[in-house]
Amino acid sequence: MNQLHRSVAPTCLLLLGFLAHGLMSHPAAQGQDGFQPMFTDAELSGWVRTNTPEETWRFEDGVLYCTGKPIGEIRTAKMYQNFVMELEWRHLVPRGNAGIFVWADDITARGVPFHRGIEVQVLENAYGNTKSHTTHGDIFPIHGATMTPINGRGGSRAFPTENLSKPSPQWNHYRIECRDGEVSLAVNGTVVTRGKDCVPRKGYICLESEGGVVEYRNVRIKELPGGDVPADQVAIADRGYQSLYTGLNLDGWEASDASQWKVKDWVLGFEATGGTTGTLTTTRSFDDASFVIDVRLKETDSNVVIQPGGNLQIDLADPAYAIHLEKPSRWNRIEVVTKDGKRVLNLNGQPVAASGADGAVSGKLVLTASGPVDFANLYVAE
Repeated sequence: MNQLHRSVAPTCLLLLGFLAHGLMSHPAAQGQDGFQPMFTDAELSGWVRTNTPEETWRFEDGVLYCTGKPIGEIRTAKMYQNFVMELEWRHLVPRGNAGIFVWADDITARGVPFHRGIEVQVLENAYGNTKSHTTHGDIFPIHGATMTPINGRGGSRAFPTENLSKPSPQWNHYRIECRDGEVSLAVNGTVVTRGKDCVPRKGYICLESEGGVVEYRNVRIKELPGGDVPADQVAIADRGYQSLYTGLNLDGWEASDASQWKVKDWVLGFEATGGTTGTLTTTRSFDDASFVIDVRLKETDSNVVIQPGGNLQIDLADPAYAIHLEKPSRWNRIEVVTKDGKRVLNLNGQPVAASGADGAVSGKLVLTASGPVDFANLYVAE
């Protein structure tokens, strides 16, 4: 008996060793095909909450859950050029809307809650199919990006050649391949949608919150070799901006009269009329900060004064600024870029000489509105 134990014990130990090695090497085995998981923890490491708060996204038991509110995005912390991305998704409510953006900028485009980039549609079947869209994996450029569609219908949107997506609450599998400005989508194992000549063709990957309650799992990526990309075909790189507005409430702000301010998802509205003025101030101060602020003056007598700390005061009624404004009801973007203690002001992409731009650049951000006004895309970078 003792002899039997002596002969069996080494064999058992050897088998246990193989099993232990197999268990420990399982993640590496997954990586042997070149794919790496894109979500690994509750903190969403490797991702940036562009304009959606923590409440919007939850990663638990291998599943990323999105509430759909507010409308906005998260993006990768890293830029990607050539890659294959695989994932499973499902909508939990019929007619749900969401999307995956590739080759996107660091923050959202002017007057919208979405990044410039190429969108791969994630739309629930009950939303319905029309001549302008389908629920089976359309691909299209958005907010300044460009793409030549394969199987288009006269515009820039690429349509799937087959209808293969499954309705809620079933899971769908996407395989997105991006290579040298070309993008293709396989839905549940079959390539159905393609585009080419994409600009940008290097940038961030985003997941979109757009009202639909959606889940993602097995989200993984494999990078592919790629050469140099011309600067004008690369998305805007990370400038360190963080959102100042949650889209859910006025956390982080103090209002002179909270009843005048309305949280309208990704839009923050000042709705007082008759020349009434209201003020919104950040609860914290900023040092040497840069800001992005989108403003929509809804009537001809609406106005906004922005005080980003220090002596700088941006009064949009001032002719120096007003000449660069869009017509009422259209969005404007104000950028205050601080570097080495000096500020540069851009209004709708045009540089504007501003008095008070030099000197102290610390303090709270103060927004003063009169007449109906909307704000969006409120960002700060320190």
